[in-house]
Amino acid sequence: MRARVSWMNEADDAILEYFQELTTERDHRIALPPTTVWYNLVEELGVLDRSQNTISRRMNILADAGLLKKTDEKRGYYRITNNGLAYLNEDLNASDLDETKEK
Repeated sequence: MRARVSWMNEADDAILEYFQELTTERDHRIALPPTTVWYNLVEELGVLDRSQNTISRRMNILADAGLLKKTDEKRGYYRITNNGLAYLNEDLNASDLDETKEK
């Protein structure tokens, strides 16, 4: 199991893993709004029991840490970043995430 930093929780891993699964074979990264991510993780897949507001807030936090990128400010779409994929593949040190979050 990958090491989480103090500010992360199981919702963060589920969100990042969901975006990772949506990455195509040609490395195209799908962008989605929080509502769609919430619907799929909670209602369809049942992997989380969190509110829509919680998922939206966690996605903002992940974007602030550089693990997701907000691709459309007006519509609020996000996609996973290289750092997000590196975190999931355990190629990113937890200390790098702590330093990012503290800034």
